[in-house]
Amino acid sequence: MEDTVFKAMIVEEPHKGTFTRRIGERRIGDLPQGEVIIRVHFSSLNYKDALSATGHPGVSRNFPHTPGVDAAGEVAASSTDALSPGDRVIVTGYDLGMGTPGGFGQYIRVPAAWVLKLPPGLSLRESMILGTAGFTAALSVLRLMEAGVRPASGDVLVSGATGGVGSIAVGLLAKVGYRVVAASGKEHEREFLRSLGAAEVISRDELLQGSERPLMKERWAGAVDVVGGTVLAAILKGTRYGGTVTCCGMVGSSELPANVFPFILRGVGLLGIDSVQCPMGPRVTVWNRLADDWKLDTLAGMAVECGLHELEQKIQTMLHGGLRGRTVINLSD
Repeated sequence: MEDTVFKAMIVEEPHKGTFTRRIGERRIGDLPQGEVIIRVHFSSLNYKDALSATGHPGVSRNFPHTPGVDAAGEVAASSTDALSPGDRVIVTGYDLGMGTPGGFGQYIRVPAAWVLKLPPGLSLRESMILGTAGFTAALSVLRLMEAGVRPASGDVLVSGATGGVGSIAVGLLAKVGYRVVAASGKEHEREFLRSLGAAEVISRDELLQGSERPLMKERWAGAVDVVGGTVLAAILKGTRYGGTVTCCGMVGSSELPANVFPFILRGVGLLGIDSVQCPMGPRVTVWNRLADDWKLDTLAGMAVECGLHELEQKIQTMLHGGLRGRTVINLSD
């Protein structure tokens, strides 16, 4: 198979600090060594992919490079007994799409330890509507539950609610019985958020109102934040006594201009969510739930589909905050 040629997005650095993107051809023989070769059927577009595609040094450092932290497809070849040709599988996280050529190519070669068999109840396409975003959202919901936040505890806030993680978090929380308050800077997306299950939609300005004070009125029993920065700081200030906030993104800022008062006066907990290096045991558990009792009825309506040649436009739109929900990439010829 080493001479097999396939299509991929290729990010290059022709001059230091200058990055270009094109759809070109690669060979399987060009891929790094690994036990499993996967024919990718679908991938998805995440904020980290957009950063990788533009040469962000915090994501990808070696070029030429193929982004794509998510991939779903069929095993084409395997040197391990645990996986056989034809097995339908998912790979998300680890080094895929960062240092290792990722899902924006029709083939990937990865360690067997990164590969998860597709759970019954999900199609390959559905798994990529979820992808890293859905997995991260599900981890956030699970951590809130483990911290004791129950539907009876009160409202749960989701920031950046029209994005990939946010939109799935809204749907998951609503499905398991929480009253969800969705916060978004996109006023025109209120109906979309309500269709996902949000009981209330507030603007970013409403969320930040009064955030200059050390503490704000207690409003949320829990929250899922993907924005960071002043938004996360305001969420912490407005969280109820004993509440829990999960932090899994930085689309607004990687800084946290917060004070200690929510923690020492209200006992608020702040939990970090990492979906990249999550061990395989919890990973399998969460994916099985996403395919079963947590499977969203709204899944199909949360995504748009594009091919490799449309991906450049989608990346630019994402970087300018213009996407909603999920973007699935179809890598069929």
